[in-house]
Amino acid sequence: MDSGTVNIKKWVVIYPVYINSKKTVAEGRRISVSKSCENPNCIEISDCCKHLKLPSAVEIDKAYPRDFMQVGRVRVQLKREDGTLLNPAITSRKHLLQKIAELVPRHPERVKKQEAQKAKKQEPQTTTSTSGTSSKSGKGGKKKR
Repeated sequence: MDSGTVNIKKWVVIYPVYINSKKTVAEGRRISVSKSCENPNCIEISDCCKHLKLPSAVEIDKAYPRDFMQVGRVRVQLKREDGTLLNPAITSRKHLLQKIAELVPRHPERVKKQEAQKAKKQEPQTTTSTSGTSSKSGKGGKKKR
């Protein structure tokens, strides 16, 4: 390889399943449920890596081997070629997964979605306050012949 190109083959691979609280350990989760987040995606993971000042590359065309419907993965560089850490605060792969799982719920896109869902839930509650009586009366059972 040239000195200008980066070899991402040696970088750490992170699938979103690794930090998904909806998955079991058998399905691929790597950290505890209490520390994991709900349904992360590759873009959120990549943005969290940028926030942690770690180089990352998103591979959308790759799928998780245990569940091929889970598409996408992120490659992250933890160490330089000489073996020194890029971010001294993150020493291992597991520590990286825990840090990313902490940051994903605070991702700006996720916060916008949650605010939009709260607004949708509040609208129907205010409109359904008027309830009228129905014009039908009596039992509504099946009539005998």
